[in-house]
Amino acid sequence: MGALSQAIPLNAVEALAIDTETTGLDARTARIVQIAAVKVSGGSVGGAVLDTLVDPGLPIPAETTAVHGITDNAVRGAPAFAAMAPDLAQLLAGRLIVGHTIAYDMAVLKREHELAALAWTPPRVLDVRPLARLVAPGLASHSLDRVAEWLGVEINGRHSAVGDARATAEVFVRLVPLLREKGIRTLAEATAAAGRLAEQDARASRGLMTVEGRDGETDERPVAIDSYAYRHRASDVMSAPPHFVDGALPLGDALKLLLALGSSSLFVRMASGVLGIATERDVLRAVSMTGAAALTEPVEHIARSPVLGVDEDDFVYRAIGRMHRLGIRHLAVRNAAGEVTGALTPRNLLRDRAMSAIVIGDAISAAATSADLAAAWGQAPGMAASLRREGVEARAIAAILSSEIQAITRRAAELAEAEMVRAGLGAAPVRYAVMVLGSAGRGESLLAADQDNAIVYAAGAEDGPEDRWLEGMAGHMNRILDDAGILYCKGGVMARNRLWRHSLDSWTAQVETWIRRQRPDDLLNVDIFFDGVMVAGDRVLADGLLGHARERARAAPAFLKLLTELARQWRSPLGLLGGFQKVDGRVDLKKGGLMPIFTGARVMALSSGIAARSSQERLEAAKALGKGSASDYDAVIDAHEVLLGAILDQQIEDAARGVPLSPRVAVDRLAPKARRRLKAAVQAVDTAVALVGEGRL
Repeated sequence: MGALSQAIPLNAVEALAIDTETTGLDARTARIVQIAAVKVSGGSVGGAVLDTLVDPGLPIPAETTAVHGITDNAVRGAPAFAAMAPDLAQLLAGRLIVGHTIAYDMAVLKREHELAALAWTPPRVLDVRPLARLVAPGLASHSLDRVAEWLGVEINGRHSAVGDARATAEVFVRLVPLLREKGIRTLAEATAAAGRLAEQDARASRGLMTVEGRDGETDERPVAIDSYAYRHRASDVMSAPPHFVDGALPLGDALKLLLALGSSSLFVRMASGVLGIATERDVLRAVSMTGAAALTEPVEHIARSPVLGVDEDDFVYRAIGRMHRLGIRHLAVRNAAGEVTGALTPRNLLRDRAMSAIVIGDAISAAATSADLAAAWGQAPGMAASLRREGVEARAIAAILSSEIQAITRRAAELAEAEMVRAGLGAAPVRYAVMVLGSAGRGESLLAADQDNAIVYAAGAEDGPEDRWLEGMAGHMNRILDDAGILYCKGGVMARNRLWRHSLDSWTAQVETWIRRQRPDDLLNVDIFFDGVMVAGDRVLADGLLGHARERARAAPAFLKLLTELARQWRSPLGLLGGFQKVDGRVDLKKGGLMPIFTGARVMALSSGIAARSSQERLEAAKALGKGSASDYDAVIDAHEVLLGAILDQQIEDAARGVPLSPRVAVDRLAPKARRRLKAAVQAVDTAVALVGEGRL
């Protein structure tokens, strides 16, 4: 099991709730007489994976037997701790350990290891007692009994290890959504919040003895990542063109063709109209089973369908993850129209050693629950940190993160559809498409991701049966995304809201309404629609709408002028003396730097009919059209990378420390050289604003 990510959401964590019963209450002398562990996975409580008595090797005091009911006779014949320690170590390895006043249990376990002359590796722990204090500070007591009663958890077998462990697991699971309401979503945030509470207690009660238990926690050690898989897309490395054959072609002729082409696979057009794939291994397998006679059989007899694949713009690591999960060696590569344009094999991708470095990979496509999606997205900070250490540009990492948000949204839509069917509401009554808007649509989202999404459907009246079904589906989708860590949009740009869910005719009318707006303030959140990309459903429907909207905007100079005003409202975060103007020690580099760049680049794309979505590609295209000084564009493009990098690096650091993520950067922590570079980037934003003002963007 790999290292436990500090950024993993609490509702996706794989944990063990542990409890021990002992010979006494003093951790310095107590011995274990019973230990139990109950599994917590994906926000639900599983069964007991450990429940055993332990022979302490000394008499059990009557006063402790009166509490837990375990006698000397009960433990006679039970294993000594040293005998069961190896199995316990394997159980604890790599998992989060949850307990109530867990420091006591950890101190006892440490002493048991010392007495048995065994090495003790402290696991990552989380105590439900301070977590309960964080969400319910007004409870008269935060004992396990009182917290369980407050949360409606029934304790069966109080003061038995398995009974208390199961109750602790239930308490933890029920605390998670309450912690989310307090802004505590990840393991790092929970650890940091509990730590701050402990510091407050220490300041308030100097001189009180504390119990050893948490001093051995280890820091996250992300594995190194081969960044090639995160820099390249399937279209960059695929074998093209693909080779197609008729299904009636004799297998022997197909083998000759494979040898002549130097290829390991052929795409087979089968008589049924389905596309299949036949590989060199399939040929060898057929010959080994039936001999030379197999070579006269039609190739479609050995072809496999459906043909599994990836999209041209999927990153290489996603293809690797899919191969690894499905246990296959060949993938088709498809374009936006669903046509096969190439093939991928391990030779196209990475060396085998890179397989272990794929962090998120195909987990999103295989996710069965929102907790699965949360676990996948929870790996994003570690992946981003590893790529930054490898020198990967912030823009490239932003493209990867945006790709994951698009994939998570796609999977959330699929899961939401399934929920509608399970609820007896049937399948979608109309063709529809889900679109991701804003930074994730541009390919520029970072770790502090929230939702910007919309739905277009083919036809139907407002509040009609089609819209009501999609309203329910969108509600599920937006909730699943929020559970996964892609938070609800504070501005309400989500498909569950009527403003962002329309029929095609209604969307067309909505675009016309935007075009007629008279003030920049009327365009709040409107501009991000023009960065939209289809992620699920009917591509023709979404692409048609987005294409129409962009064409209407291009033909409306007054509308584009209003959009430029959004960029020109920028105010530099630098003061008169050239220093950063900070609020609570931080500078908002989205409002103070990125916004006029991506807003101006968007206007340029709309006014010039540029199809690119990312700010860099839009600016490069404008430069190629001669819409201003090439050096000015280069300065803005460089500034965009520096600003993105500063925000990303801060978010990586904050994720590890459990600090809520935002575009606000603590500039004073930067080295002098980095601070000078950031200041120059902010100054270059003036150039972007000037280009907008001159009408070049």
